Parts: sequence; structure tokens; C-alpha cells
Amino acid sequence: MEGHMVRFVLLLCIAVAASASRQTCDPKEVNANPWIYMSEMLIGCWTSFISEDKTEVHILSLNFAGTDTNMFSLEMANAKPMNLILTSQDKAYALYNLTADVNLYVNNNSTIVLYGNQHHNNTHKQNFPTQDEELVEWARQKFGGVTSFTTIRNLKTVSSTGTNGTKPGSRYCTLKNEDALEKHFMKIERATLASSFKSCSPQQQNQGDEAELHIINIPENAKICNVSLRVDSSETSVFLRGPQGTTWTFLNPQHTKFCSNNDILLPAMALRIPPLRTVNNDSAESVQREALNHFKASTFTSYTELRPEESMILLVLGKKENPAVKETATKSVIPITTNAPHQMPLLMQLYTSPDYRSPLDPNAKVQSDKRIYAEISGHTLGNIVLTIKVISCFVRSKGSCPVVKELPFMPEACSLNSCPNSARLSFSLDQLQELTSTTWDLECSVKLCDSEKCVDGGRVKRNLEVTQPCLQQPGPPCFDFGLPGVLGIAFGGFLIGVLLIGALWFIKIKTGYPTGLDISSTAANLPGCPCSGAKRQPVSTNPSPSENSSANASIGSTQSTPTSSMA
Repeated sequence: MEGHMVRFVLLLCIAVAASASRQTCDPKEVNANPWIYMSEMLIGCWTSFISEDKTEVHILSLNFAGTDTNMFSLEMANAKPMNLILTSQDKAYALYNLTADVNLYVNNNSTIVLYGNQHHNNTHKQNFPTQDEELVEWARQKFGGVTSFTTIRNLKTVSSTGTNGTKPGSRYCTLKNEDALEKHFMKIERATLASSFKSCSPQQQNQGDEAELHIINIPENAKICNVSLRVDSSETSVFLRGPQGTTWTFLNPQHTKFCSNNDILLPAMALRIPPLRTVNNDSAESVQREALNHFKASTFTSYTELRPEESMILLVLGKKENPAVKETATKSVIPITTNAPHQMPLLMQLYTSPDYRSPLDPNAKVQSDKRIYAEISGHTLGNIVLTIKVISCFVRSKGSCPVVKELPFMPEACSLNSCPNSARLSFSLDQLQELTSTTWDLECSVKLCDSEKCVDGGRVKRNLEVTQPCLQQPGPPCFDFGLPGVLGIAFGGFLIGVLLIGALWFIKIKTGYPTGLDISSTAANLPGCPCSGAKRQPVSTNPSPSENSSANASIGSTQSTPTSSMA
């Protein structure tokens, strides 16, 4: 019996420990969420237009649907000179406080009733259209342009901050979805409606070195909408769940890991990521456990459940310590229609060998006759895996007169398993040997590909210090003759001798030999012969028989000698 009790206690402890390691929380309705700020993305515009008389033109389109008290105030005591146009489809009452440089315009049939204690002559009734696009065109024809168009729901107070109401950029008003709180020249206060937020946080929070995990859930029966999300916290994981058809747009995804059962848009990279997980159950506990299982976490930072009233909303995620921080954060939000400056962060690492195991120090010098291996890698966006394709590379010298040279490269093998979100290549710096500059910027253009769709991934740059290889001084040429060379020379000399002797024999045969060879006479004709200077003695014409016989004998012996030698 005791053994069964011990087993039961152990199982109970294990169950409690498992429950504690995977905590959940029960969301409650709140008027303010400490982690998430929501703003509606309504129609509007903001331009750099200002008329020739230095007057701004602003349009306020007011919507009071869902409220009982349609009263608001206009505080324009310190406003810049402006023409302010008010329009609304609802009955409303406005109390205004103007300066002499502010003129109010309402429609002849307007449902807005104006009250004020001064500058009554500054209120004007005009016959202008009430549709947004047509109203902008009317203002453009009457005043020359429109500085801003703002749609506000359930307005309580709008006051001027005293700053210029223009924005650098285009002078032409193009209506699009925007966050009205970005417009720093006015402060907007809206009526508080019934809470559309439910939020909670588990008792056990993340440790200081752990990434935050935020869970956002839009129930299945809520309105389908497009949600723009800006994450102001670094190293954050976000789990997003919404009804089918919901789209989540990340305005700054470079420090965020994410997962969703809906489509995710990355406008900075023009990528649409299909659902990464299926979450059919929209209950708070089920969604929380799905998030914990996906990110393999024991707890999370916050859970938020919301029901949007508009088809487009903006969520700013990050801990807000005070209203000033909230206001500052929302002013820097990038609207969905602009091109976000953030692209996938890229890093280039150089190596000395094709095994990519010996990285080069950033300050190391590279010899121009060596082959260099490079790896370009990118920061992972959520759980997706992108393929990096290198399009072109070039080097640019540093100095007052930079030289730019295209750098040919060869792609190196790199599988998704061995180097995900990376690309490898190699190149040679031979063409830099002829140049005097030693400090270069190596820059490569890449594309990011998901399946077969590719988008511009920007450029990655790396500093490069190039040195010339050590060249030895050329010495005098040294010829090394081996045994074959010596034998060849000897045989060549022998052959030349034989040819010379043959040439002399050929000359002898062709020219013949004299019958009476007078050595003295022959020597006399040879220049430099010592005998040539001696005086010739007369020869007797009648020699004695003894002398004649002895002479013939000597001549005969002399003539026979060359004949025998020739033979």
C-alpha cells in the first residue's frame, strides 16, 4: 500500500512540475495594454505643400459612429497660418479656439455645429464635396494643394503643437492608410470606447538573458483585417494567430522570430510567407500552449487578445514605461506604403582554404596571388530559410581617386544543411597586382530567394588589405649541361670536322693540283711569309747530269708524298 502511495505522490509531483514548466494565464479585459499599443490605419495623407502666402491647408474627416456624445474641441491658439477644412457624416458639435491666422471651412449642409468666443469671421461655409478624393481635388483647386488629410474616429480634442505641419517629400496628396499619430504638428485625443483588449502575463516571467515571447490572438469570429506590426523590443519572438484571411505585415523584422497560422508580409524584402503552423482552436489556453511548444519555451512575456474594428490596424509591440515613450515610439512608425529601409542583415567572412575552417581576421592582409574564399550569410527571419544568390562583386580602392574593378568569382558548393541562409564563393586578386593601392572595399550584390521567387537583397561590404607577393631578383642565366648535352656537342664537332674535310677534298678535285710545285714561288705569293722578301737566284738552264738526276729524284719523292697521303 505504501508503495502505491509513493508512486502516486511521484506522479503528482511530476504533473505539477510539468504544469509549472509550461505556464498559461487567463486573459482579462483591460483599457490599456502595457505591452501593445494599437492604432487604426485610416485614410489620409501628409505632404510638403504650403501656399504662396505661407499658409498650410489641412482637412479633418471625422467619424463619430458608436458614440453617444459627439462633441469635440479645436485648440488652435498657437497654430501656424492655415486653412482648416472640417467634414463629417455625423451630427457633431465643436468648440473652437483660434488665432487670426486660422480659417475654418465647413460644408453648407454640414452637420457640424461650431461654437466660439472670438474670430467669428474666420469661419466659412462653402459648397464642397464630402467624398474624400473629391474633397482633396476641390481643396487643390481652391488653395493650390493640400498639406494633410486626416481621418479621426471619436475625436475629443485636437490641438496644435505650434510646429510646421509640412513633411519633407512630395507636394501631392495621395490618400492611403496611415497612422494619424505620426503627424507631430497636432495632438489628437479620442474618446475611450469599450475595451477591445484582453491581456495577461504568467507569474513566472522570462529570465533576463532569455528572449521575450509575445502572443497575439485575434478570435475566429472577429473582423478579418490587415495588421501592420512594429516590434520595438530586440531579441523578441512573436506568435500570431488570426482568422483565415488575416495578414500580418512586419515593418522591422530583422530582430524578430515569428510564427503564424496566417500569411506574413515582409515589405522590405517583398516577400509573402505562407502559414507556418495550423492553429484551429482560438481559446487562450490552446493558443498559449501552441506558442510555448513551437518556440520550445517554458513561459511567455505577454498574451494579448483583440477584436479590431477596422480592416487595417497598426500594432506597436514593446514595453511602454510612460505616455511620452508611447508617443515617441508611434511617431517613428513606418507606414505600410513606404519602402522600409531595413533589409536582411548580411555578413561576409573571408577564409584562406576551401574547407572554410580558417577565417581571416578583419585586419589581416591578403596576398594578391592567393585565392580567397568567402561566405555571405544572413540573419534568419522567423523560421523561414532563404537562399542567397551572389549576383556580382567588385572592389573599390580607398583614396581621393578611387578605382573600381569588377571581381570575377566562382560559386562554391554550399548545401542548405551545412550552411543555411548562406552562400559561398571564391575569387582571385591577380588583377590588383598591377595597381599601387593596397586598401580596398570588397562589395557584392545579392538576391534573396524563397523557392523560385527572388528579390533584391542589397549589398554586403568588407574591407580588404592587399599586399603584393615577394618577388626574387633575377640572377645571371646558368646553363646546366648533362651527359646528353655533352655527347651532342662532341658529335656535332666531329660532324663539322668531317664536313670541312669533305669540302676541302671537293675543292681539290674541282680545281686540280699544279705539276711543278715551287715552294719558294708559292711562299713568295703568300703575304707574311718570311721567304717572300728574299731575292730569287737565277737558275742555270743547263744543269749537269748529276745535278739533274738528283733534282729529279727529289722532285719525284716530293710529288709522291701528297699522292700517297691523299690515297
